[in-house]
Amino acid sequence: MEVCYNANTIAGHPDVHSPVTTLTKENAPAFYEPDVQILTSGGLRIPVHASILVSASPVLENITDRPRKHRSSEKVIPILGVPCGAVSSFVGFLYTSRCTEEEMEKYGIHLLALSHVYSVPQLKQRCTKGLGERLTIDNVVDVLQLARLCDAPDLYLRCMKLAASRFKAVEKTEGWKFLQDHDPWLELQILQFMDEAESRIKRTRRRRQEQGLYLQLSEAMECLEHICTEGCTSVGPYEVGPTKNRGPCSKFSTCQGLQLLIRHFATCKKRVNGGCLRCKRMWQLLRLHSSMCEQSDSCRVPLCR
Repeated sequence: MEVCYNANTIAGHPDVHSPVTTLTKENAPAFYEPDVQILTSGGLRIPVHASILVSASPVLENITDRPRKHRSSEKVIPILGVPCGAVSSFVGFLYTSRCTEEEMEKYGIHLLALSHVYSVPQLKQRCTKGLGERLTIDNVVDVLQLARLCDAPDLYLRCMKLAASRFKAVEKTEGWKFLQDHDPWLELQILQFMDEAESRIKRTRRRRQEQGLYLQLSEAMECLEHICTEGCTSVGPYEVGPTKNRGPCSKFSTCQGLQLLIRHFATCKKRVNGGCLRCKRMWQLLRLHSSMCEQSDSCRVPLCR
């Protein structure tokens, strides 16, 4: 069965088209005649085929299978609370599984609600993506409320991230003021999300600082062994004196600072009374090395054993 749209608009609604089917010679015309009407809030009646509704939506299937009060009465399914154009676009999607960008721009919020109420997952996925691409500061609160009601977690998270990142601008909108007056629980959820996001940022920053400190200490340990075993530009083991021809090593910035610290440690007179901070730092490095060294018997680092 090929599906298309009637070129003639429904009376009184020039922007709404009625879905019809193209018949073949082999098909009986009576079988393809619309047998159900959808009633909109504006009083518009859209003729549709029950077989299409049943195949597209389990909710509409249950409604269609309900017994009529009178056998001769026409089956009417009311879809109220949304614009007539949104209902027409919804019916069009049931027939074609397509939704234009213009329809999404105009009726995206209504289509998401309809897709949730009538359990049409393909349309719900399309609306989630389309509304997510059209989020703005002004509509993010409204879309967030709808995403929560319609159980659209991807869209909900996307709204939360935008609201948290642009909160100062969002709290000036009418949607936020309405939220404060009518949905304090959702307001609390947004503030908690912001607090958790800030905590995650702080934890990440702290972990990076800890990793940086670990790398610095690891590099200092390597340089300490290098200086005490091979020698560097100005400090080395007693049997290997420093030479002017020796060039800087690959970690010279760390080695240079450590060499200055070692030379100070060797000549400082304050360290006897524990009053020198630089000497304390050198002691800490020597203790750290001795706690990590696995070859203390042959290690060339002073005081390792």
